[in-house]
Amino acid sequence: MLSVLAVFLGGIVGTGLRFGLDLSMPHSVAEPGWSTIIVNVVGSFALGLLTATLWQRPSTPAWLKAGLGAGVLGSFTTFSAVAVSVAIAGMSGNIEAAIIDLGFSLVLGLVAAALGIMTGSKFFSQPDQGTVLSDEGVDL
Repeated sequence: MLSVLAVFLGGIVGTGLRFGLDLSMPHSVAEPGWSTIIVNVVGSFALGLLTATLWQRPSTPAWLKAGLGAGVLGSFTTFSAVAVSVAIAGMSGNIEAAIIDLGFSLVLGLVAAALGIMTGSKFFSQPDQGTVLSDEGVDL
């Protein structure tokens, strides 16, 4: 039950952050959604960092993992916004905006996640003791 509450409260935080960024960077459907791209890249880096740090520590409570991962970052980032932006741009004939939205979100998101994992592994995590990355114990 604590994990559910953590996800709920984290969702409020992540959604608020995302909405604030969207408001600060308005765009038309004919333009690339830079706020969505930024949100997804930052969120990918943050989740990669958390995966390599807090998720690896047995002392990290499951509710904290759920609240930060599924809650804050799950509501902060969104693939559906990318899909809608790409579809609208493509259907309106703006193939360039569609390619920018999809390409930047996908490529930069993957790079950011890898950099987050590498950064966390190198600078913040404990020495490797054969730990396997897992989401076991996260009670959603």
